[in-house]
Amino acid sequence: MFRIINLGLVLKIVVFISIVFTVFVYSSIKEHFFPDWGLVKLLTVSSLVSMIVLYIFLIPSCARKIWGLVQKIKNIYPDLNGVWVGHVIIESGVEINVRAIIRQNLLLTELDMHGETVKSITLESTPTIEQGQKKLYYVYRSTPKDPSRQPYDGSTLLDVIENENSLKLSGKYYTDRGTVGRISLKQVSKNSQTDVSYY
Repeated sequence: MFRIINLGLVLKIVVFISIVFTVFVYSSIKEHFFPDWGLVKLLTVSSLVSMIVLYIFLIPSCARKIWGLVQKIKNIYPDLNGVWVGHVIIESGVEINVRAIIRQNLLLTELDMHGETVKSITLESTPTIEQGQKKLYYVYRSTPKDPSRQPYDGSTLLDVIENENSLKLSGKYYTDRGTVGRISLKQVSKNSQTDVSYY
């Protein structure tokens, strides 16, 4: 399985950017303000600059902007952040309307799905690219609205379907209760701060 974020590569890029930026900042400060600064000050400045650069890369709003810029240059995994609507088809063929919210950054993807009678939260979610196909592994815990029903866990492998104007997720799900079905979702908004719950 190929994770879309290679942390080794991300760290190398962040370190490289930090070093280049640190040398620039250090040279500018030394030239204009403190000509007697030595190596110890360079190490201090480099630590601070590295921390700031890493922090900026991990802020979700900054990461999304960087992701968007890179996506224009290269066809990479899409930004799944936002509101999704769709349906779940259970074994009996009944179709249940659902809404979902996906929150995604460089290190984490969370998918919370809400139906009229159940809500599901992410236990594990892994965006992948397998043989050129973009997919989202999703393991979840569902809690029924009816308190007499027990929570259950499930998993699904969602295909990420990209059209010119929209994104769709579709795949089969399996639960620890021995049930199976199909999930289909379409992205309707990029705002991942919306409440999509039914109850």
